[in-house]
Amino acid sequence: RVAGKREGHGLAGDDLRILVREAFHADARIGCQLRCDLEAIEQRDPAAQSLLEPLLFYKGFHALSAYRASHFLWQQDRFLMARLLQSMISEALAVDIHPAAQIGCGIFLDHATSFVAGETTIIENHVSILHEVTLGGTGKELGARHPIVRSGVLLGAGAKVLGRVTIGEGAKVGAGSVVLDDVPPHTTVVGVPAVVVGDTLEQSPADVMDQHLLGGGKC
Repeated sequence: RVAGKREGHGLAGDDLRILVREAFHADARIGCQLRCDLEAIEQRDPAAQSLLEPLLFYKGFHALSAYRASHFLWQQDRFLMARLLQSMISEALAVDIHPAAQIGCGIFLDHATSFVAGETTIIENHVSILHEVTLGGTGKELGARHPIVRSGVLLGAGAKVLGRVTIGEGAKVGAGSVVLDDVPPHTTVVGVPAVVVGDTLEQSPADVMDQHLLGGGKC
């Protein structure tokens, strides 16, 4: 299924299936990550009635699955093949994740359209990300230049997190916000540029998926 969604965007179907299968079989961690991602979708998305639905139909899961294959290739120093797979993902699914990015498991990439993660992005485990989120840089500097997203974070639709900033554990970023500075753990930020508007009620906003901005009675 992962290969089929990308067929015709740079590699023939059989060649692409062999490439993806090689990655999935060579690194047992990928299988664990895929199962963890599927469970996260089933637990957080009320529209998912079973594990089969995201496996077959969810673009966010397919994009993450293909990213995991491209990341494997990148770690094997097969840089051109990794970038080719990245390009195919982008063309087929409108999701652009650099193969060098580091992404944990239990990731819910909801809807996924226009999600971007740059080369030095780090996303820890159990994070929920809605569509049109950008984890990008702020210029043409080299080195570590993309965001770090800690465990339990919820990134609202259209949020832009730019530069080597850290979104603290259990934080929440409101839809349409532009984050240019570090976000403290268990706080909610919103605005352009984003500012802290309160604490999060939830230990892990990623799990609860509550889009309300204020919590904890402080603003």
